[in-house]
Amino acid sequence: MKKNHHLAFVAAATLAVLAAGCASKPDNYYTLASPVAAAEAAPSTLGSAAPLYIELAPVAVPERFARPQMVVRQPNGSVQVEVLEQHRWAASFENELRDALASGIAGRLGALDVTKGGRQSSQPVWRIAVQLQQFDAVDGGRVDASFNWTLRRSDEARTVVCQLNLGEAVGSGMDAVAQGAQRVTSAAAAAMARSVSAARANPAATACTTT
Repeated sequence: MKKNHHLAFVAAATLAVLAAGCASKPDNYYTLASPVAAAEAAPSTLGSAAPLYIELAPVAVPERFARPQMVVRQPNGSVQVEVLEQHRWAASFENELRDALASGIAGRLGALDVTKGGRQSSQPVWRIAVQLQQFDAVDGGRVDASFNWTLRRSDEARTVVCQLNLGEAVGSGMDAVAQGAQRVTSAAAAAMARSVSAARANPAATACTTT
C-alpha cells in the first residue's frame, strides 16, 4: 500500500508541474530595430566612385543590461530594477542594440555595414565605437538613454568624440516600453549618422556635430 501511495503522489506531482507549465504565460519577444523612414533614407553609395563603409564595434553596455531579458526601473525614482523573464529582446540586449544602430546608421547614409567583412583592405571605413551609459525604462513613464561614441576613419589619425542624451515618454505595458526604446534607438542612430556626415564634410573637425 505504501508503494501505491508513493506512486500516486509522484503522478499527482508530475501532473501539477505539467499543468503549471501549460498555464504559464509564454515569452514575449521584442526588437529594437525599426525601418528607416523614406524621408531619412539615403540612396546606396555601393557601386559609386566613393562608396561609404561603416564598421560598428560591439556596443559596451552596463552589466545589468547584458542579457536578453528586459530590465525596467521601478517608478518614482526607486533604486530597484526588475528583470522581466517573460519579456525579452530578440537577442541579447547589446547585440540587439548594435544591429539596430548599424542598420539605422547605414540606411541614413547609404552606407554598407562591413562589421562582419565585405570590403577590401584598401578601402577606408568609418569605425564607430558606442558606449551606452544609461538606458532607464519605466513602465508608464519614460525611456531615458545616454550614449557616448567615437568616430575614426581608418586612414586618418583624428578621433571625433560624441555624446547624446535622449528621452521618450511611454504608455503603460511592455509593448509601449519596447516601442519607446525603439524610438530612442532610432533617434540615436540618426544622430550618429549625422555625426558621420559632419565629420566627412569637415576633415579638420574633432568636435562632434549631431544636428
